[in-house]
Amino acid sequence: MSQSILFVCMGNICRSPTAEGVFLAQLQNSAFKDRISTDSGGTHGYHIDHPPDSRAISVAAENGVDIAQLRSRKVRQSDFEDFDLIIAMDNNNLDILEGLQTRGSRSELKLMLDYLPEDAGRGVREVPDPYYGDSSDFKYMYELLVPACAGLLKAVELKLGSAVPDTKDN
Repeated sequence: MSQSILFVCMGNICRSPTAEGVFLAQLQNSAFKDRISTDSGGTHGYHIDHPPDSRAISVAAENGVDIAQLRSRKVRQSDFEDFDLIIAMDNNNLDILEGLQTRGSRSELKLMLDYLPEDAGRGVREVPDPYYGDSSDFKYMYELLVPACAGLLKAVELKLGSAVPDTKDN
């Protein structure tokens, strides 16, 4: 069994690529790293094929996470069949994803901060969009994503660890 995860925000240049980068950095120490795949996308096509926002790249790099190679893309209908889990950064993008998802698709939709430990969230339920803010807004976004990604990784590891191994002949 494997797990595929798509991180989604509006333009795919701030929150979702940072979440993907943080998650991938944390994944490197996981026994399941070869069984988990990721991508990120946006509900809007404002920045297709652009790198993440320079401020997101800077904050990630300051913390040892390289997201500069990522490129923005818009969420596609096929994503609802290609990914097991689609993680929205806020309720607005979750609503858009729910509207795009066809009945019977395999993806489970969740909010990123559903995985944030209660003691880390201070009541926050969404990752705020830092795009119109300053560097402190990008740092705050990053500080929310680190524990939320750790919670997500733990949940995925538990799911994969409790899965019955595939015994079919290959």
